[in-house]
Amino acid sequence: MTQILSFPVTNLSCASCAARAERALSDVDGVSSARVSAATHLARLTVDNRTTSPADIAAALRAAGYPAEEDTKRFRATGLTCASCASRMEQELSRLPGVLAVSVNTATHTVSLRTLGAGPTLQDMNGALSAYGYALEPETAAVTKAPRAVDEARELGQRSALAALLTAPVFLVEMLGHAIPAIHHALLQFPGTFALGLFQFVLISLVILFPGRGIFATGLRALRRGAPEMNALVALGAGAAWVYSTVAVFAPGLFPDGAARYYFEAAGVIITLILFGRWLEARAKGRAVDAIAGLADLAPETATVWREGAWQETEAATIAVGERCLVKPGAVLPADGIVRSGASHVNEAMLSGEPLPVPKGPGDTVVGGTINVDGALEVDATRVGADTVLSQITRMVEDAQAAKLPIQRLIDRVTLYFVPVVMGIAALTALVWLIVGPEPALPHALVAAVSVLIIACPCAMGLATPISIVAATGRAAQMGILFRDGSALEHFGAVRAVAFDKTGTLTEGRPIVTAMIAAEGVGEAELLQGATSVATLSEHPLSLAVATAARERGIAPQKVSAFAAEPGLGARATLEGRDLLLGSEKYMVGAGLSVPPDLSAAVAAAPGTVVYAAEGARVLGAFFLGDAPKQDALSAIERLHALGVATAIISGDRASAVQPVAARLGVRDVYAEQSPSDKLAALEDLRQRYGHVAFVGDGTNDAPVLSAADVALSMGGGTEIAKSAADVVLVTNAPSAVATGLRLSRATMSNIRQNLFWAFAYNIALIPVAAGLFYPVSGLMPSPMLASGAMALSSLFVVLNALRLLRLEGGSAAQKGPLPEITRAERPLEDAA
Repeated sequence: MTQILSFPVTNLSCASCAARAERALSDVDGVSSARVSAATHLARLTVDNRTTSPADIAAALRAAGYPAEEDTKRFRATGLTCASCASRMEQELSRLPGVLAVSVNTATHTVSLRTLGAGPTLQDMNGALSAYGYALEPETAAVTKAPRAVDEARELGQRSALAALLTAPVFLVEMLGHAIPAIHHALLQFPGTFALGLFQFVLISLVILFPGRGIFATGLRALRRGAPEMNALVALGAGAAWVYSTVAVFAPGLFPDGAARYYFEAAGVIITLILFGRWLEARAKGRAVDAIAGLADLAPETATVWREGAWQETEAATIAVGERCLVKPGAVLPADGIVRSGASHVNEAMLSGEPLPVPKGPGDTVVGGTINVDGALEVDATRVGADTVLSQITRMVEDAQAAKLPIQRLIDRVTLYFVPVVMGIAALTALVWLIVGPEPALPHALVAAVSVLIIACPCAMGLATPISIVAATGRAAQMGILFRDGSALEHFGAVRAVAFDKTGTLTEGRPIVTAMIAAEGVGEAELLQGATSVATLSEHPLSLAVATAARERGIAPQKVSAFAAEPGLGARATLEGRDLLLGSEKYMVGAGLSVPPDLSAAVAAAPGTVVYAAEGARVLGAFFLGDAPKQDALSAIERLHALGVATAIISGDRASAVQPVAARLGVRDVYAEQSPSDKLAALEDLRQRYGHVAFVGDGTNDAPVLSAADVALSMGGGTEIAKSAADVVLVTNAPSAVATGLRLSRATMSNIRQNLFWAFAYNIALIPVAAGLFYPVSGLMPSPMLASGAMALSSLFVVLNALRLLRLEGGSAAQKGPLPEITRAERPLEDAA
């Protein structure tokens, strides 16, 4: 039995770290796939729980030097009576995904769990224990934890501040001494060379031992494993400067004349700037992952639930399916459900992008995490915990953010070899300077080698792709577009034609009266009065459309008797002894009526479905019905055309129903009356004419063509089969989201190309500079301090560039209506207009 595990991984500094962590996870027995994101620090694994234990996974990551983030939780247990109960509970809980260790105390009835990341939910654990009569409940009230990105930024800020405080005196002493010779000579007189060196040694050693300890510990471990990464380069560079300077303080006689110099300030400033750059980067990355963190934060911590004959305030995590919840005005819905009673408006903008609150009443679907605006609702919970739409969307966005584009896999392979190559270049640089450099050659060799090590850190290369995907998929989720994975972002941007199904995709999927014609001598009110009196008693969609048209014009139905319907033809009723009929021409003829010539001529030229109304022996008139385009369908097509993308309709409906919709929307390529196999041929025809083709559908019969399309998009309100076959799910049900997603895809790929160009061009250009290539011309050597600053700025540039994707705006307003049920097979996408 396969399971999906997702948890944070620590000590990731660059793409090569993520690649090594992936390789370590892939080597664990039973792991069929492993993905580790350098941007989100999340690992996502598919494992066989019969052969793989979470402990094996944790051990593999520890051995690789990238421990999984673990969490410990405590619960109070009910139903325990003896030690065997405790053993059974431990056994069942240990089988859940992500559980590393379980300890049940029968004396205190407490349960302690150690898990990979957050581990299973309380709902999952109680589900596993319910068969044995056991249950868990929170030991204490839930405490909201700051997001991991916030914690990371806070820690890095504190470390960089401490490093700066300790480094500043050393930096000032050295810089003032270089800038003002009098100060330099005064310092050599008092406190003297040795005391000055000792002072710098103490302060910079404290920098290395405390704020810089993580860098050195991780880097040295990587060196011992023979798998150097970014921290190894920094540790080597700063460490070399510190070691050189320390020897110069305590054993200056070991150096040739003039070579015993202090570079403590370089070591301190390198660490300070690296930490400062990481702090800025963590803050920026925190903004990139705010979208997914914001989704998770939508779920409330408490809820009001009907239990034991009264409303009780309880933990939202303890709500069970079928329980009744009271949601007051301004409160957040704690679970997915069906409105039992009450009327209100619900703000679903945070999930669907719909800016206007949606009216809700008995029988309507509501989604956990949305906000009840103005009225009290009683809601029967239908999905809780990990099964809610919010939880599933969050998982899908995490999947998309963890995905890797083909270019990223290439970059991962490059970065695996990049660091050893840089170390080789640094060693060669030092050797060349020792051989041909001016005297004293040793300090020049040290400065050049350290500069190469520091300036060439592959942070920017590793972040170039994943940080853009994180920002784009997060922004897409905010706008109601869910991508299956990052590759959908890449492929969607290459699309040159978009084919739509008609019914339910471009149109509302329900008939409306588009026009009506009254027979000679009959008024519109008389026509509507007779028709609606019959239509109101029928549940046929065409009858409902006629009744709606009458109601919109203020025509009320009259009370009729002897109502009878003939399926597929029409219906009749009696009003004050007169027969009222509503139906097809065949129905009228069968009743002995004939259509007047003027009506016949008008009907012959009209598109769509025709329904006749009659009273007694005469036909009163005709109604023309069609499937109206969605409110934003026209703007969706226009936006796609503006982006240089061709549009088409591939539909199983008859041509007389499809052509008017296509003409109204400006769609040129129309394929009507298409069977599922015909749709495949139509898709291939479009591909031959235009290139990459996306298909947008919502029905079960669309599944084959969705699977065959280069990019498949499903409306969120479509069937589960259609959504399972899709690469992208449009939660909003708005066709304009297609253009939004296309624009976002193109913006994302452009953003990634910009990042990659900067990252690679930066290293290609600056490694030779750091090595001192221009020293013979300029006589200047690059400073390791400047190199560390440049390295930090390169990563920060990449992150800030990716954050521009968060400013992309959506297109037309999202389609109104309840959110669809989302299944695990779905994914995420979106755009900006």
